[in-house]
Amino acid sequence: MTRVAAIDCGTNSIRLLIADIDGSNGSTALTDVVREMRVVRLGQGVDATGELAPEALERTLAATADYARLIKEHGAERIRFVATSASRDARNRDVFVDGVRNLLGVEPEVISGDEEAALSFAGASSVLPILDGQQVLVVDLGGGSTEFVLGTAAGVTAAKSVDIGCVRLTERHLRNDPPTAEQVAAAEADVDDAMDRARLDVPLERATAVVGVAGSVTTITAHALRLPAYSADAIHGTVLPLEDIRAASTDLLEMTRDNRAALPYMHPGRVDVIGAGGLVWRRILERMGELSDGKITRATASEHDILDGIALSIG
Repeated sequence: MTRVAAIDCGTNSIRLLIADIDGSNGSTALTDVVREMRVVRLGQGVDATGELAPEALERTLAATADYARLIKEHGAERIRFVATSASRDARNRDVFVDGVRNLLGVEPEVISGDEEAALSFAGASSVLPILDGQQVLVVDLGGGSTEFVLGTAAGVTAAKSVDIGCVRLTERHLRNDPPTAEQVAAAEADVDDAMDRARLDVPLERATAVVGVAGSVTTITAHALRLPAYSADAIHGTVLPLEDIRAASTDLLEMTRDNRAALPYMHPGRVDVIGAGGLVWRRILERMGELSDGKITRATASEHDILDGIALSIG
């Protein structure tokens, strides 16, 4: 049994998983000790400026300091800190890397989109086993990027990371509250362009099932289920018809921010970007329905994703 600490620092949130890894009996299993999420919006303005904003760095490093205390308190033996889209895109990422190193004593890794995709697939497939003959598309819908990962029970067969995400598209296009039809059309065009690029590397039409991971997908699922409060247990593994996901996504996109903020399952840090998350997830699933000639009729939500993949990679 090994106790590990995994940190996933994305464009919108920074998350910590302290877990015990049991590698006995020929398989690897995670048992959660601590699982936390903070919305720090590290990617604030990166799409426009190409740099991490000082206030975003301050928020993120403050959360990292809190995580360092938890890691010490719970006695994790190994630590891996992974940073994704916003950090990849920022010219001044060295400031961020130095700050994390000083707080945690480990070198933070600014990973490639391909590695991000592989870790997301590993995390999702660790708790949603893939059946023989299935080709599963895992979609990791983040704040700055989205990963399309096609795989089988044997592992990843193709992956591509593209620069569309709920923070990026909100800042780039969805400026009104609620957004205008023209803003929605411009954002959807970005999603279509990104999927066309992804198809050059990932044969999306071969997918027989779709699994969505990360906060936008799970929040949309909570909205479709009309949960009385956010519940990871209620959300994880939920399979919904595409029309139900489309309706929930459209509802969130067309709501005002005040109305979204009043929803009992809405994290305050997602209020301003969940509309774009809904737009991206809705359009991806529309396209997957078309590309599969109507064979893809539903999608699964997973609460386990890149964070679990990072933890498993340490053990």
